[in-house]
Amino acid sequence: MIVTAERDLRIRCVGGIVHDSNGRLLLVRRRNPPGEGLWSLPGGRVESGESDETAIMRELLEETGLSVTVGPLIGIVTRPAPRGVFEIHDYVCQVRSGVLRPGDDASDACWADAAILATLPLTEMLHHTLEGWGQLPRG
Repeated sequence: MIVTAERDLRIRCVGGIVHDSNGRLLLVRRRNPPGEGLWSLPGGRVESGESDETAIMRELLEETGLSVTVGPLIGIVTRPAPRGVFEIHDYVCQVRSGVLRPGDDASDACWADAAILATLPLTEMLHHTLEGWGQLPRG
């Protein structure tokens, strides 16, 4: 029998990196812990039996009202979880349809250019990670 220590438990999550035609980045303000009140990429946990693609489409629709096409995986980050770590697989996405509105776990949603991004309280390491991946907003 193999026993996994709680600190080794990995919780698979996904995030969507979405830019509009003006180069602005889609962000949501988290309604709940972890990250309550902070701005982050939309996304969340992958449910049992769900693919990353399905999870991203569901999470973005729930949190932003937008339907997206999921593109390539751009990177993976880990963040502490109450039990274990969140392993977040971030994918580039493009909006297909919908009207931006916060929902589900998001208390607000916005398209942020570089100036707006600089004023927002972001989740830990978000700016640094997006910069490293070449995904910061223009403007």
